[in-house]
Amino acid sequence: MASINIKSKKEIEIMRKGGKIAATILLDLKKAIKPGLKTKDLANSAEKLIEKEGAKASFKNYNGYPSSICVSINDEVVHGIPSDRIIKEGDIIGLDVGIFYGGYHADTAITVGVGKISPEAKRLILVTEYALQKGIQAIRPNKRLGEIQNIIQYEIEKEGFGVVRDLVGHGIGKKLQESPAIPNFGSPKDGPILKEGMTLAIEPMVTAGDWRVKVLDDGWTVTTIDKSLSAHFEHTIAVTKNGAEVLTKIN
Repeated sequence: MASINIKSKKEIEIMRKGGKIAATILLDLKKAIKPGLKTKDLANSAEKLIEKEGAKASFKNYNGYPSSICVSINDEVVHGIPSDRIIKEGDIIGLDVGIFYGGYHADTAITVGVGKISPEAKRLILVTEYALQKGIQAIRPNKRLGEIQNIIQYEIEKEGFGVVRDLVGHGIGKKLQESPAIPNFGSPKDGPILKEGMTLAIEPMVTAGDWRVKVLDDGWTVTTIDKSLSAHFEHTIAVTKNGAEVLTKIN
């Protein structure tokens, strides 16, 4: 396993500022979502907001990804490429925003419903966000990362939903994706021991049906194989002596 970068208080302060910017942009995009909007309109808005804050889009040209944000709809798990696709009443939309600010990355995501959504979609969104919260609340120095992964898995699977195996969270800092890889499943006895100063992007990706996924012909968009709905939430956090600090929040 590659070594895990430990951040200084000064570095975490920079990431805290970047995280607040990312969270603010994500909230602005969430407010803009409405039926009839093209997903590329959200990307255009994001680029303007990111530039206004003196930051850069982490995703743009990352391994060839063509957009500033990811917009994933319904059965799309992650990495949906903004386009002329029209957002419709009843859709659920995954928004993933990454920014590069002051030499460090911040990464955050939410899934939101458009207008009136199905009871299943509503429950899927609530369970996914709750699983993320429970995982974050359990973070403490000297715990194994596998314990956090196991908590997230338990909260998802007890509700009858699927945990995507092929995609994981990650360390984050000067690079968008650093060590360690953070699956949303695992044994409490596995994984590295958490230490103060680690910065991690925790991101459960959950399906209403089969957890297996595939990548579309665009080379990026990941969808469920059975076309079931999917939800995705993400926060960038710092491990502190008292637990986890969510860096991608507004206040």
